[in-house]
Amino acid sequence: MSEQHSEADKSLAQATSPYGYAYWEWVAREDPEYAKARIPLSELSVGEGKALAIKYREMVIIGILAYRGAGQEGMLAHMRRAIQHGATKRELLEAIESAAVPGGGPTFAAGARTLMQLDAEGAFKNG
Repeated sequence: MSEQHSEADKSLAQATSPYGYAYWEWVAREDPEYAKARIPLSELSVGEGKALAIKYREMVIIGILAYRGAGQEGMLAHMRRAIQHGATKRELLEAIESAAVPGGGPTFAAGARTLMQLDAEGAFKNG
């Protein structure tokens, strides 16, 4: 594959999803029409310029992912994006604690383990 084609795939993948999942680059290469069709959905659901700030929308997503037992890759990506948009460790912890009310112990454990990993990596420079 050419380097130029690879860069175009990366660019389309980033427009499709802001989380850096490797599979979106693969989808962009294999079915660019589908990847392009996902861009408006991504912009509407997790894009900028909405009434609810990105960090809070990410916290909603994190709670749902924790409840559904999603893999840590997804939880990490969404927590990192929340942090990039100003979420603190305390805010993320409280979001996970809130998700545990309807979701129970497994939901809390999934979120707490992910949060612990980010804390160990030094992701929280400002609390």
